[in-house]
Amino acid sequence: MRRLWHVIAVFCISAAILTGCGSGPRLMMGTGSPAGTYSAFGSVLARYMTEYAGCRVTAVPTDASKANIQSMEDGDYQLALAQSDVLQYAWEGSRSFEEDGASRAFRVLGGLYEETVQLVTTDSRIRTVEDLRGHTVSVGAPGSGVSFNALDILEVAGLSLEDIEPQYLDFEKSREALLDGTVDAAFIVAGTPTGVVEEMAAALAEETGIYLVPVDGGLREDLLKICPFYAPSVIPAGTYAGQEEAVETISVKAALIVRADMPEEDVYRLTAAVFDHTEEIAREHGAGEELSVQNAAEGIGVPFHAGAARYYSEHGVTVETADEEEEP
Repeated sequence: MRRLWHVIAVFCISAAILTGCGSGPRLMMGTGSPAGTYSAFGSVLARYMTEYAGCRVTAVPTDASKANIQSMEDGDYQLALAQSDVLQYAWEGSRSFEEDGASRAFRVLGGLYEETVQLVTTDSRIRTVEDLRGHTVSVGAPGSGVSFNALDILEVAGLSLEDIEPQYLDFEKSREALLDGTVDAAFIVAGTPTGVVEEMAAALAEETGIYLVPVDGGLREDLLKICPFYAPSVIPAGTYAGQEEAVETISVKAALIVRADMPEEDVYRLTAAVFDHTEEIAREHGAGEELSVQNAAEGIGVPFHAGAARYYSEHGVTVETADEEEEP
């Protein structure tokens, strides 16, 4: 009998997941790699939206920024997380979107937190970006925002992909490759502390340890001039095991986007579900500590959804929305 009730309970839970609950719409949110910040933080946001916005929001792991934008255009997702620089590429049809063309089926709900460029190595010979020459380096998954961040940094440092042996690995595979020595360094772009970097630092604490290569000085100054969607950033000392000094680097903004054709009232409620509960969200995930109405509007170069803009306007912040002719 106990086994029968267990089977019935599992069936009922599965049915609830498939059909959703309540009378609100069922929405899918594209996040990122299970090993990255997008997946964990996206799951937290989805729960708050489900509880307070009258919608059933489900966060699913994906290949992150570019894949999320394109899948949103295909109608697979109604919400997604993406890097601010990749949003710019999509809107303009540049860089990773040059071949496929511009994608404007999305609008911004809000900026969330800094995604910090972390150049991680276990090789004592690599102490500057220029030292990557001749080494095997993970530059992120193919077409990812990370891969273009890596390319930007390499180019300003006077290097090209021909000067290194590039490996196109996601976060989890980058971690494994650094630990087994098949790559010498890896670009990781995510909120800090990042789980895969924490795992590496802990695993190697009694051996070689890890080293975070700075993006600083003239290199950073030149990069900020050329690519205005970057911002200066610092990884505080003690963020990772064995990291005794602060590390200067750069960052982009993680943003939450929605389909452009979502009803204004729905997006207004989704925005309120996040920014009316910033303190609670911050207690559940460290990335939530950066949530604020002011921060949500900064570092974003593409249009916001009218529903989000209405929420921000009520809180004294003005954001840009799309002109009618830019609507998809």
